[in-house]
Amino acid sequence: MADMIKLTIDGREVQSPEGVNLIDAAELAGIHIPNLCYLKGMKGIGACRLCLVEIEGIKTPMIACTTKVKDGMVVNTKTEKVQELRKFVIDLILSMHPLDCMTCTKAGVCNLQKYAYDFELKESSFTRKKFGYPIDEANPFIKRDPEYCILCGRCVRVCKYQGTNVLDFMGRGVGAKVITAMDRPLQESGCTFCGSCVDVCPVNALLEADRWRKGREWEYEKINSVCLLCGNGCDITISIKDGKVAKVNAGASEGSTERYICAYGRFGFDSIEAQTRLTSPMKRVGGELKETTWDDAISIVAGKLKKASASAGFISTAGIMNEDALVLKQLAFVVKSKNLDTTVSLYADADSMKSGIADIEEADLILLAGLNPNQWKRVLPALDAVIRRKVNSQAKLIVINSGEPDISSVAEVTLKGDEARILSELARALISKGIKASKEMAESISGVEPSEEVIKAAELFVTAKEPLILSAPSLYDASANIAMLKGKAVSVPIESNAKGVVLMGLVGEGKSYKEMVNDGMGVLYVIGELPLSKRPNTDFLVVQNSHLTELAKQADVVLPSASFLESSGTIVDYLGRLKYLCKAVEPQGDAKSHREIFIEISKAMGKEIKAPKEADINKALKIKTKAVLKPFKKKEGFDIDVGEMIELINASIINGSRLLWLKETERAVAV
Repeated sequence: MADMIKLTIDGREVQSPEGVNLIDAAELAGIHIPNLCYLKGMKGIGACRLCLVEIEGIKTPMIACTTKVKDGMVVNTKTEKVQELRKFVIDLILSMHPLDCMTCTKAGVCNLQKYAYDFELKESSFTRKKFGYPIDEANPFIKRDPEYCILCGRCVRVCKYQGTNVLDFMGRGVGAKVITAMDRPLQESGCTFCGSCVDVCPVNALLEADRWRKGREWEYEKINSVCLLCGNGCDITISIKDGKVAKVNAGASEGSTERYICAYGRFGFDSIEAQTRLTSPMKRVGGELKETTWDDAISIVAGKLKKASASAGFISTAGIMNEDALVLKQLAFVVKSKNLDTTVSLYADADSMKSGIADIEEADLILLAGLNPNQWKRVLPALDAVIRRKVNSQAKLIVINSGEPDISSVAEVTLKGDEARILSELARALISKGIKASKEMAESISGVEPSEEVIKAAELFVTAKEPLILSAPSLYDASANIAMLKGKAVSVPIESNAKGVVLMGLVGEGKSYKEMVNDGMGVLYVIGELPLSKRPNTDFLVVQNSHLTELAKQADVVLPSASFLESSGTIVDYLGRLKYLCKAVEPQGDAKSHREIFIEISKAMGKEIKAPKEADINKALKIKTKAVLKPFKKKEGFDIDVGEMIELINASIINGSRLLWLKETERAVAV
């Protein structure tokens, strides 16, 4: 932790961590220093010259975003001189900016509008300039209007910071412009449509493509929640108007390297009202699925489960919440079936999902073992972005992989080959560098000879203060062995609540996922969207999902469930943190939450199940795991195409929203 120093800002004594800039220090005291180009968490560049302040002992005004605090410093942020300079800057910007605030979508949250108001500027005193730049709006995600651009550079910087490098400056001075390569449309530029540029744009230059007349910012109800579409479990902020989702933005705190969401998380909400959306229960009548009542559907399912008993099976995705998982476990107990499993078993063992808690913000070295996160292919894209941001903030990256992941382009050391063997070499090298190890570990790898590249990686690992190992589940045991020497290790699953469902007890004692699908069941109850389109070998199939999937079309009974935006609950993310989801909108039609449906079925079977409380969740999370040396081996049976899996479990989201356009466009470009 940084040492604290004292300084005076506008006559107030402020305590601030040593090394921060004046904008952040002033914020600690509730003092706002006007700025347009500064991005919290990134190095200041002083592009807008709006954050000028006066410091006693220094003749000329200083740029607050690039000036570090010093003990005893006396700063004045609102002197007549700096106010005049700021007014001059805003006046100049207004001369090149459309003055249509009355109808502008960003009115109310536009920083330029705010500062113009503060300085009482209705229009510019300079000759107005209009460039006539064309609008880039050929895609359904992001509208880019250069006429509104104030050249603050935020979009360019955030794009480079996360490694996508789509936007950059062209030209100099008044005629400068933010462009893509060759000034081509976004969809032809390699843009991932993550929308990070939209989140940081202080004006109306970058905006969601469908925002026009969908409400002003002050009309929105803001709800903090979590995206459940992949293993990253990103924080999101949902804007609601008239009971509908208007937009979704990144929800992590400002300045956090985790302040990112991908195109799926930002634009997939369209699927809530997709044509495939299930709004009422259905049952098979004469070979066709027809709508029925909840009472009828519940009665049928309860009767079938009661009759099947031990021959009934339950398979769930790991995208359900902890509360749903606890109630599902109780329902299986009521049915007297031990056949309970989740999609987690396709890519991980239960032990690897109990890997503890870690803080990626604190990590100064990241070791990536067997993982291939990729923003462009939307394979754990947030992890890819976070790692690239960490590297751009001076953290070191070591990649261990049998293939050639794109993320290795920013790695300090890339070790290609058998991952488990390389990890054993790393352990041997760390011990040789003086890291203390148990006698058992030292003996187990005494015959291992580390390569020169592994020794180089070990040197980085030894000098790091907070090393963090992010591992594929199949390599978690070997990675955890390294963490016994130094640092922390966590396994990264494919699904958002994989760790949560395991901790809640959805670990089957009976048949596994694959066995239930292939061996034949009396009743098979499927929850969520599985990577499965062909009807399994079962006498009776129940599908409980928010959309009518290919599998649901083959079911005997279909139960409509609420989407994650329509539900409240908790999950455990890949770093082991408990996260809270808040219901943003009401479920479509007669759809119900997973746990409500389970409770009603159990009641129809003559057994009451109570909805779990927060104490029940906390109790399930209290699992102590002891670090035990395990073989440096890669676990078999968990090889799976991560990208394909993510696409399959989100097929309804993709095909029922504007994301389908993105999918088809990318395929066309690839041909």
